[in-house]
Amino acid sequence: MGRRILPALLAVAAAFADSRGQYGLAFDALLAAVPFTAVAALVAFGAYLEEHGRSARGLQAFLWTLVLALLVLSCAARSSASQSATLPALGASALAACLAVFVLKAAVAAAPYARLALRPAKP
Repeated sequence: MGRRILPALLAVAAAFADSRGQYGLAFDALLAAVPFTAVAALVAFGAYLEEHGRSARGLQAFLWTLVLALLVLSCAARSSASQSATLPALGASALAACLAVFVLKAAVAAAPYARLALRPAKP
């Protein structure tokens, strides 16, 4: 559970640091999120392979890979701008897209529970 929550918390912390003008701190938080996200993506892909193609597991693995790519893109855009204390538009956009993918991941994870709540009760 922790390896799935920690990248999201670090991305939210980076967005919060960006809003406060602490771009160096945001870069450090995003850089710290990359290895945790890579591990979560590999674990999700392994779970997908073990369960022989359940679509929800495959979608989760794909979304983890997308989050990883967006985090690396945001870090790469910020790395050259870290000395000038500015926030590049690509870095901010990649972080915003990363947060949107985290929301999508939460919706996909909650979907099976929503189906259970919508079933009519047996008489």
